[in-house]
Amino acid sequence: MTMAAKLFEPFDLRQVTFRNRVILAPMCQYVAEEGHATRWHRAHHGRFALGGVGGAVLEATAVTRDGRITPGCLGIWSDAHVEGLAEIVALYHDQSIPVGVQLAHAGRKASAAVPWDGAQPLPATDPRAWQSVAPSAIAFGEAWQVPRPLDDDGIEAIIDAFVAAGRRAVAAGFDFVEIHGAHGYLVNNFVSPIGNRRNDKWGGDQDGRFRFPLEIARRLRAALPEGMPIFYRASAVDGVPGGVTIEDTVALARALKAAGVDVIDCSSGGIASSSGLADRRPAPGYLVPYARQIRAEAEIATMAVGLIMTPEQAEAVIASGDADLVAIGRELLADSNFVHRAAQALGVAQPHRVLPPNYAFYLERRRYDG
Repeated sequence: MTMAAKLFEPFDLRQVTFRNRVILAPMCQYVAEEGHATRWHRAHHGRFALGGVGGAVLEATAVTRDGRITPGCLGIWSDAHVEGLAEIVALYHDQSIPVGVQLAHAGRKASAAVPWDGAQPLPATDPRAWQSVAPSAIAFGEAWQVPRPLDDDGIEAIIDAFVAAGRRAVAAGFDFVEIHGAHGYLVNNFVSPIGNRRNDKWGGDQDGRFRFPLEIARRLRAALPEGMPIFYRASAVDGVPGGVTIEDTVALARALKAAGVDVIDCSSGGIASSSGLADRRPAPGYLVPYARQIRAEAEIATMAVGLIMTPEQAEAVIASGDADLVAIGRELLADSNFVHRAAQALGVAQPHRVLPPNYAFYLERRRYDG
């Protein structure tokens, strides 16, 4: 392979430049304290900031206190959260890496235990539990509480919370934001007929079900600097009968583009089962076809996800035009220097220089004996 590796070509988006196409995927850590970032978050992101990624997205970060998935979720509902988030931003900016934050509301999947404690809903007797909200009074599952259906004022308040969170993201120094519209959380709940049974302007037909994410996108776009990109993470399909189809998501992507969204981050599932499940078996790159179809038919940049595990696979996604960016999570957890490994595997000239110069200096002088 020659230096023509597409994975290492810069990507410009509004006034942000990603120096390569590998983006750290948002991965919840569940160790925040009342929404505040902790030492764990700084150590966690320090690994990737020194690993040569082209960009990073912080985990689902709640725009309201009751929008957390668990008591351990990050928050951006208060100005008091800005300082801790800014420290994480600085880790990436010290290495000239753009970083974004995923703005989220858990909806009917809120008030749950952290995954290593079972990820089940907190019992009503647990002092940490709180009332969940959703477009309709439909529980996520048998063991889950019935959410309180939002009225117009409640919906408007949450849209306002997304906008306020966007302004806090600017204050913290983030380079872009991502609206979390996937995995059965509140925004996805409004979009999907599985979770939205309303017959007012916020439900019913496709226009009604799309109204909530589009209002968030339009108002965020108006509130953010013109040069600051907006990503939208979508469940391209719900993966269950009667749910969102890829055709629905293409239509939504077109409307989001018109509302000022720049990239669709193409995941799947979560409305009635685990996130990531789709209408095809999980295998390396199993979600990439959704990114390809949305990119082609909605004419918007996409980010591919879903078990992208090798340099060659990541390169193929970009080189074939399936997506503009690749989001990698678990493989970066296993090897925070994945980008360096990819540069070597793909024949990039001076591959050590994808890392900070104080690492590259020594690696270029490393010798192998044997």
